[in-house]
Amino acid sequence: MLTNPESGPRPERDTQPLADRIRPGSLDNFIGQSHLREKIDALMKSERMPSLLLFGPPGCGKSTLALLLAQHSGLPFIRVSAPEAGLTVLRKRLQGMRVLILDELHRFSKAQQDFFLPILESGEIALIATTTENPSFSVTRQLLSRLHVLKLTQHSRHELMEVAKRGAEALGAEIPEESLRLLTGVAQGDARTLLNLLEYTADLPEDHRAPEHLKTVLPDIVLRHDKAGDSHYDLASALIKSIRGSDPDAAVYYLACLLESGEDPRFVCRRLILSAGEDIGLADPQALQMAVACQQAVEFVGMPEGFIPMSECAIYLALAKKSNSTYEAYHRAAAEVRKNGAKPVPIHLRNAPTKLMKEWGYKRDYKYPHSFPGAWVEQDYLPDEILGHRFYQAKDQGEEAKLTALWKSRQQKKR
Repeated sequence: MLTNPESGPRPERDTQPLADRIRPGSLDNFIGQSHLREKIDALMKSERMPSLLLFGPPGCGKSTLALLLAQHSGLPFIRVSAPEAGLTVLRKRLQGMRVLILDELHRFSKAQQDFFLPILESGEIALIATTTENPSFSVTRQLLSRLHVLKLTQHSRHELMEVAKRGAEALGAEIPEESLRLLTGVAQGDARTLLNLLEYTADLPEDHRAPEHLKTVLPDIVLRHDKAGDSHYDLASALIKSIRGSDPDAAVYYLACLLESGEDPRFVCRRLILSAGEDIGLADPQALQMAVACQQAVEFVGMPEGFIPMSECAIYLALAKKSNSTYEAYHRAAAEVRKNGAKPVPIHLRNAPTKLMKEWGYKRDYKYPHSFPGAWVEQDYLPDEILGHRFYQAKDQGEEAKLTALWKSRQQKKR
């Protein structure tokens, strides 16, 4: 513990983590999640405790809310963490219990999650589980159908200030309000992170708690980003949507969010390549080349310098003309195949490697385009049943207009 040499060492504080010390004992003192209050009130008035899944980011109050609900039920309950409890141990600890609070449900495998199905079906135990990962991907469909899902959100700056003031009071520490505001910004909506930083700040000499000094002595804060969880996909989605929306500032910002949080650069390169193909396409065919070259450059130079080609690529893609015509064309063609099946290939387009196949008429009447002026001849290529279908609908964007000009004129001739 750091001490002020002029005032001498301060008395030891309670060793219990601050987050546990100020955990509210009633819903009246629970901070945040105002959008769920009506549902929570209804749950507390319910005669029978339903099984719940509390889903939200770290430090948003999931475990606290679970404890409040379990305590309010008046039933015997136990709280365990999935990483700590195997099913054999869990079976023993559930003896005589009516409510199980299970933290980090996503850490149980899909097979382990099946353990709860008969228990919940019989009503023997009410499960209040928490998870930071999207339950659509981390919880089995069978278990999810037996749980009421409550989606919690990260705390606002205003709510974190309430938490910070409550924590500072519990610590008996004088911390300037400007410093509290600094800490709430660094915590990024996570109350647990905020309280840990608050304890760290309270251990500093009082003259070192001003914002300008705090900025130099706070531990390195790594952007909270769970590479296996929702923020992984949220940031990737934001990067792609920013490129699609032609906003280079937002594109490079979300690129930085991903890379500074330790994201696998190969994952980022894959997203850039897909964006070039889906959103830019024929409006700027060079975009796909740029994205593939970016991936090769990152593999060659490695990290951390790999951000250089990725930044160039993300900004180029954002600035490029946009067309999703090739992306849409495939989906239209795939929809036709899924609906009506693949039609027989026209006989003049079929391969004829044997004499028998030639006798059957394979390849007969096929016109070799290179034998005609301009390497083009009017000829049907689609099966008869779907002749005239238009899957590709050209867009007048960038290079695509030039690329399709000749094709469009030939389509006019065929009509």
